[in-house]
Amino acid sequence: MSSTTDASTGRATIAARTLRTDRWWLPPLATFVAFVAWVAYATVRAFMQDYYFVPEYGYLTPFYSPCVSTGCVEEASHFGRFLPDVWWLPYAAVSLPFLLLFRLTCYYYRKAYYRAFWLSPPACAVAEPHQRYSGETRFPLILQNAHRYFFYIAGIITLINAYDAVLAFAKPGGGFGLGLGNIILVVNVVLLFGYTLSCHSCRSAVGGRLNHFSKHPVRYKLWTQVSKLNTRHNQFAWATLVSLAVTDFYVMAVSAGWISDLRIVG
Repeated sequence: MSSTTDASTGRATIAARTLRTDRWWLPPLATFVAFVAWVAYATVRAFMQDYYFVPEYGYLTPFYSPCVSTGCVEEASHFGRFLPDVWWLPYAAVSLPFLLLFRLTCYYYRKAYYRAFWLSPPACAVAEPHQRYSGETRFPLILQNAHRYFFYIAGIITLINAYDAVLAFAKPGGGFGLGLGNIILVVNVVLLFGYTLSCHSCRSAVGGRLNHFSKHPVRYKLWTQVSKLNTRHNQFAWATLVSLAVTDFYVMAVSAGWISDLRIVG
């Protein structure tokens, strides 16, 4: 294939969009379908305002935690009820926006949806359709720099999810209870902690702004461990999407009476 050289860039000008012969379009397409499906499910569930709590076992779906609307049942409202009960306001409206922003500004998710939705670029060695590139220096993409602040809030919400999971082991009538729902809630919380702690902002908060690690051995040790988690951040990102959907669906199914919780103890 003949080509010329662009004098301004020093790169070869090739008429073809890419020379790749593999199915490079498959990963961004799969990401697009997965994201659209997940957002559609989560949106429907967030505004359904029903089947979010199992009073017999104390199961509260993470999509409704913390449940702070006056429409929430009292047993599910561990932090009070102060938001108005209107159809357009999710019961967990104090947490869902920050969780959404935490994921939207996440370094891995940015790469994923930039490729899948904006084709910027759709894959390595594939030209993007945009003529100009301004990076994340203009509105609204400049707001991506607020990711670290959303990380702090997401960490608090993850602790609340952990509190919900622990509380579910206590039977409403007293005593200890263990069912499949408890296991699902705990697994989801563990994965959420993995995703939150493997975040690039967590790595920066733990070991950033240090000129000499030798003078800060504790922070260096923490930074080393977080760095190991950071290599799996993309896996935690996908795993938590699955675990959140599975946890919510299981709680909904038990709450609606579609299935019975598999009880192990109590």
